[in-house]
Amino acid sequence: MSAWILVTVLLLATVAFKAAGPVLLAGRDLPPRARQVISLLAPALLAALIISQTFNTSHPGLTIDDRAAGLTVALLAALARLPMLAVIALAAVATAVTGLIL
Repeated sequence: MSAWILVTVLLLATVAFKAAGPVLLAGRDLPPRARQVISLLAPALLAALIISQTFNTSHPGLTIDDRAAGLTVALLAALARLPMLAVIALAAVATAVTGLIL
């Protein structure tokens, strides 16, 4: 039951945060500096999420496993400007093959 209460609280908080911007701004434009900072938040948070989920930090030290191989292949494929579907497919294959080998 407590899980559903937590889900409900998070739902309400998410709706409140999403509604706060339009309500507080009321049609005004953000300053250019604020728009620049906001535009950089999503990529920074995504990078932090990818790094924290790729390198297992639940144990002391840094654990490198098959996910690191997938991330490396994805990075190289993205740098080669391959289509996103190809980047994801190559990373998945690299992770699976490395997992079978290790």
